[in-house]
Amino acid sequence: MRRRPSLVLGLAVVALAACTATSPTQPSGTSGPSAAASSTGGSTTSSAPGPTAHLSLGATGDLLTHVAVRRSAEAYAGAAGSYDFAPMFRDVASMIAAPDISLCHMETPLTSTDTNLTRSGILVFNTPHELIDAVRTTGWEGCDFASNHTWDMGLAGLRDTIDVFDKAKVGYAGAGPDAEHPRRVAMYAANGLTVAHLAYSYTVFNDFGPNTKVPDDAPWMGESLWPLVGADGILTDAKKARAEGADLVVVSLHWGAQYVSEPTPEQKELAKALLSSDEVDLILGTHVHVVQPCERINGKYVFYGLGNFLSNQSPQVDATLIPQTQEGVVVRVDFDRDASGKVTQRAAYRPTKVNLTGHVVEPATPQTNPVTFDRVTKTLDADGCGLTTLD
Repeated sequence: MRRRPSLVLGLAVVALAACTATSPTQPSGTSGPSAAASSTGGSTTSSAPGPTAHLSLGATGDLLTHVAVRRSAEAYAGAAGSYDFAPMFRDVASMIAAPDISLCHMETPLTSTDTNLTRSGILVFNTPHELIDAVRTTGWEGCDFASNHTWDMGLAGLRDTIDVFDKAKVGYAGAGPDAEHPRRVAMYAANGLTVAHLAYSYTVFNDFGPNTKVPDDAPWMGESLWPLVGADGILTDAKKARAEGADLVVVSLHWGAQYVSEPTPEQKELAKALLSSDEVDLILGTHVHVVQPCERINGKYVFYGLGNFLSNQSPQVDATLIPQTQEGVVVRVDFDRDASGKVTQRAAYRPTKVNLTGHVVEPATPQTNPVTFDRVTKTLDADGCGLTTLD
């Protein structure tokens, strides 16, 4: 059984622009190697030459806790006001736990008191803190919280969410709690490599349509909006993360057109600008609630949209939705560094589908769910990434 990677400098490196770090230290650990995926990959160069090393990284899409999902968690817990989300991930837990580091996307705020929770019929979310317990026990090391729901509970909700992550010792990437710490960049160490996780959203307000409004009482949140900072700002942050010790830089981007399986020209342009540099190694896309293609740029991967990993979205619930909203993917990227510092990448995937009965996330195979498997496979590899499937 693998050991958890250590969270470098505690739970996060904060306010990279100021080169400060203030989170408490977490006990260190070193992850053991996992079985390597196999596909044709490209190469990039790490921040500095060093001993040969291998690191595997897993990633999944949106954890979007609708009221029906919360009710399923309450049923699993067996008591009103108690919640257990772990059974929803039981069928995919082995794939989440296998990589040295696994990352998720937290779409909604989390509440430490389990009060003022999401209500039916409105798109303002607040999720019981027990979800983060399930995240940790399932095998994710961290998540990003760069979302159009970041401001659903205001500044107090953002700070509460960060506290929930920190108390659970789960890595957090996204907007920071104050002007002194405007952004959080999670840093993980495993197998002799350090990974930085940066995250940006197209907005923090749950308004219809793109906007770059910044809260009056949290102006620093503009630093977490990719339309404001642009590719140059992200690359500057990535370079600073490398200066803080990162060998690999992963960027999560909340972007794209909802329910559309093709990336927008804006997504393509930003991905090219980031991956054409030596600063960014991998892009993980969220927000659109459907799987979008993978592309290789400069030998490195961008997954434009990882889909819904957990949600209640489905045409069975809302006839205006498409079947793809029930689908997601587990991706795994294997990084190998040689003695010169050159890093090669390989990637693999497994489609998933949410079973609305109990909201169990199920792996999709040609035998268990051929429709989802074929659709996700064709979409994900539409640009010829050359991925293989995870067992």
